[in-house]
Amino acid sequence: MSDKLDGNPERVPKPSRDGTPRAALARPAGCPRELQGKVAVVTGASRGIGRAIAVALAGHGARVVMTYLHNQQAAAEAAAAVGSAGLLMRFDVADPEAVNRAFKQIVAGEGGVHILVNNAGLAVNALTLGAKDADWQRALAVNLGGTFNCTRAALRSLMHAPGGGRIINIASVVGETGSAGQGPYAAAKAGLLGLTKTWAREYASRGVTVNAVSPGFIETDMTAAGLTPERRAEVLRAIPLGCVGTPEDVAAAVVYLAGPGAAYVTGQVLRVNGGLLM
Repeated sequence: MSDKLDGNPERVPKPSRDGTPRAALARPAGCPRELQGKVAVVTGASRGIGRAIAVALAGHGARVVMTYLHNQQAAAEAAAAVGSAGLLMRFDVADPEAVNRAFKQIVAGEGGVHILVNNAGLAVNALTLGAKDADWQRALAVNLGGTFNCTRAALRSLMHAPGGGRIINIASVVGETGSAGQGPYAAAKAGLLGLTKTWAREYASRGVTVNAVSPGFIETDMTAAGLTPERRAEVLRAIPLGCVGTPEDVAAAVVYLAGPGAAYVTGQVLRVNGGLLM
């Protein structure tokens, strides 16, 4: 289902490095609009990193289709932050038929897809011996299968995008390093890196660039729920910059990869982690 949204963008506070809020505009004054005329799809855009990406892409001129599944209130709040540049759609990225229907609707209604940001995901925290089959299957279905489903559904449109299509997969540092107690999540995120490099090779000749952004410790609801204070302090000690990243830090990397300045960048993993992994 979809709902067109109208209204003015609201001011979205950006948290400071220590978690206290600091004022920031969703669309800074003088912000370049190099994505004007582009249609971007951001999956899992109701909260956290996905919301920040949607706001940033809209701030640079893109029309943004924001997908979500469960949290309708959060999705509405995210859509209000994006304003009239946003279009809200609800579907499960793990359902291939639902994905195909949604992308047909997007192409028909918006004239095509130029930028695809595969962000939708969920964390499964369990040691291997305690992991349930359903948790393993859902983690792969959403984090990895959802990316595959959305990319496959968008590719024909992306190959015809003026100036070239852009696919940006949101991976994770744990997909590169592993993480005790996060086997299903780490496996799915590692798989994203393989898909990124494969698609970069497959579709470079069609003008589509494919890259991944690999966040480290980013302040979101997901990380807050999964870390004890002791573990948080331990992670902070391992980050050379000595601070936690924000969703806006990740969004800035996505905007770069989506824009004309990254036209010669493909098959790469851009790490946004404060030096946690070099």
